[in-house]
Amino acid sequence: MPTPEQIWEDADLPTRRLAGLALNPSAPQDVLLRLLADGPLAARMVLCRDRVLPEAVVDAVIGHPDPRTRAYFARNRLVDPAARARLVDDPEWRVRAILADGPWRASHEDIRPLPDETVVHMMNTYDGECLGGSFHWQFSLGLRRSMSTHPDAKVRAWGVGMWGWLPAETRAALLRDPDDEVREQAADQLRHEDPAWVESALPVHSCHARTGMLLHDALSRAVVDSVLTAPARADERATIAANPSLPPDVVASLAADPDPEVRWRIARRADLGRVERRALVSDPDPGIRRMVARHPDLDHDERRLLAADPDPKVRLSVSVHPAWTEAERASIAYEVPLDEPFCFHPERLVPRDPEAVRRDALSGHPMLRREAARERTLPPDLVARLAADGDLGVRVLLAQNHPDAPPALLLRCFLEYTGPERAHLLTRRDFPTDGLAVHADDEDPAVRALAARDPGTAPATVERLTRDPEPAVRAAFARHPNLPPARLTELLDDEELVQHAAANPALGEGAIRALVAALPVS
Repeated sequence: MPTPEQIWEDADLPTRRLAGLALNPSAPQDVLLRLLADGPLAARMVLCRDRVLPEAVVDAVIGHPDPRTRAYFARNRLVDPAARARLVDDPEWRVRAILADGPWRASHEDIRPLPDETVVHMMNTYDGECLGGSFHWQFSLGLRRSMSTHPDAKVRAWGVGMWGWLPAETRAALLRDPDDEVREQAADQLRHEDPAWVESALPVHSCHARTGMLLHDALSRAVVDSVLTAPARADERATIAANPSLPPDVVASLAADPDPEVRWRIARRADLGRVERRALVSDPDPGIRRMVARHPDLDHDERRLLAADPDPKVRLSVSVHPAWTEAERASIAYEVPLDEPFCFHPERLVPRDPEAVRRDALSGHPMLRREAARERTLPPDLVARLAADGDLGVRVLLAQNHPDAPPALLLRCFLEYTGPERAHLLTRRDFPTDGLAVHADDEDPAVRALAARDPGTAPATVERLTRDPEPAVRAAFARHPNLPPARLTELLDDEELVQHAAANPALGEGAIRALVAALPVS
């Protein structure tokens, strides 16, 4: 099966023109149905994958004889997930596997979940090989939170995988679950908390399973001593340094290990004693001091020492410690970085305490306000406050994550922020369109392209920018409905821009029908 890239690379100019028509919002429904029935694979691919479709076209896609065509619809991130869910019992296993893997997406994008009943049906009817990849990202937050107590046994079996998050009473219920599979999986999780079983099951040679057990499982003293004296590979001392079952004397010993990676991992532990903390607070490696500066049990003297650290990143790390008063925090000479990525963050499985979020939002420290700005449940008063924040990171994180980020904030952030996932701002629900023509001559190509979103951009400007030196700008303006007809006709024969010109909604119905008239009838 050719990849989408191969399909597009092999498409000639007439095929790319038809693919553009498949994306044209002015294309009548019967034209879309004709392209679906008789169009080349490239046109069917973009039609099914890259646009919202009328219900009648969705019906035709679901019943299309070509499984590749149905598979492209399974990848569509723009349609209602309930429409994609209609493929749940597709006769072709590859289509079902693609549906389970989820829609095409960039890394920053939130994935709209499939209906809960669809996910439950897939858990009950799909082979395990179809439920890998990104299947779990298509679970609703409500389903995630209820899986371990769900009435369906297959869902509870998936919920066992959240063992580390589950309260003791839920674990106990899973261990005596009426379903054999659920009980067996719960018992398997419990075995990993038994040092004797872990010792008997631990692989002797280095492998992924051994590393996972040394990181997470309950370790006997014999296993710990064997790693300290005869590790299977050199980095295993660092591996066990993160294990929560490590005995206190070994934690103390590794806090003075000559390997900075080992000490760094020890510095992350919540169970550090006072002696180990004191040693790590004075460690010669600033990365280790940065890590221990986050420890919740730091006493006043330790915090003061770190607050005067010569490394600005150490001072920044300790400056957000919860034990400080706002006045004490403000007295620290920290430096807030502006070169960090300010990105979309998936919603937390366990929501933060609203009062803690409010404290962070009202803090004088930008890093705490940035943490608050990620929260989707911020009330309107805090949204308004953080939208006007003086820190770029606060404003951009709010714009990237809050469903009610104001339109003016979204535009301002796109103009000011040039870091990773900047383009995600353009996908936000309330990103403005009117007035963007003023950016048509901006030196930043991404900002120039904003004018293509403004329905009021002048035809002369639109035409000029179809000749812009930047390909993405040329493509954006080739789709603008104010493109003069003569230039639009010219671009329909342009090797580079034909698909964008054919997607232009200004293309008349007569022209659209003429372009599809030459298709062979199936």
